[in-house]
Amino acid sequence: MMQIQLSPDLKLSRIVQGHWRLADWKLSNQQLLKLTEQAIELGVTSFDHADIYGNYSCESLFGESLSLKPSLRNEIQIISKCGIKLKSDKFPERKLKTYDYSYEHIVDSVENSLKNLKTNYLDLLLLHRPSPFFNAEEVARAFSDLKRRGQVLNFGVSNFNSQQFEMLNSYTVERLVTNQVEVSPYCLDHFENGNLDFFLKERVKPMAWSPLAGGRLLNPQTEKGQKIFKVLVEIADELELQHIDQVIYAWLLKHPVGMLPIIGTSKIERVKTAVDALVIEMSHEQWFRIYEATGVNMP
Repeated sequence: MMQIQLSPDLKLSRIVQGHWRLADWKLSNQQLLKLTEQAIELGVTSFDHADIYGNYSCESLFGESLSLKPSLRNEIQIISKCGIKLKSDKFPERKLKTYDYSYEHIVDSVENSLKNLKTNYLDLLLLHRPSPFFNAEEVARAFSDLKRRGQVLNFGVSNFNSQQFEMLNSYTVERLVTNQVEVSPYCLDHFENGNLDFFLKERVKPMAWSPLAGGRLLNPQTEKGQKIFKVLVEIADELELQHIDQVIYAWLLKHPVGMLPIIGTSKIERVKTAVDALVIEMSHEQWFRIYEATGVNMP
């Protein structure tokens, strides 16, 4: 599979396996290991996590599975995120959900992630969401220390706008290598807010979360979703494809910004469907038909 170079020492597979709902999959350690090995065989070597996923459980589930075959660590790239503090039974002292980008919280979060994932380093750490209370100097200090210790090799952000990305980059020695944002035919926010133009300008390859819009494209319940679904079906027929999700992945992959779609499935067949989209040739006009199906009128 094609890999995308994000930094001199980091390449990610073009399709990334996400583990947001890993706890819901109810897989045994052996079953998860098998799924991971099968994904690697298909060329999916990058695995996306966050400290909070599954009420702070998903990293441990993946780490326990990886411990059954530690040699796999050399074949994969592990991504995680930090910065959100959830209300949780695991933290009864918390009264509300907050963001925390203090030096101490970033460092502690990474050390917990390393422990849970049973690894000595993260290939990529992302700040999960922008915060209205954000001390960029502390973030930069945490990044530098984590890099110096070899605990994190690369850094990025998630859900930041272009101004927030540039602001943080102006403080850090370690350049931000990506921004993980929501992109799908259902969600065009980053086409409209200037983020995709910014990515092109800065040669930043974004990661695209929720590419299937949380199922709203495959099982549409709204008028907007139904309109997009109708066009997706038409184009699937034109391209002689069996799966609508392949059309969606092909639409994302065609864009010149170089998106890395994050899939999240316990079914290896669905992983293969996403991988197969890499070779689909979608026409320029087909791409715009999907874009316009959201209700956008081209001038």
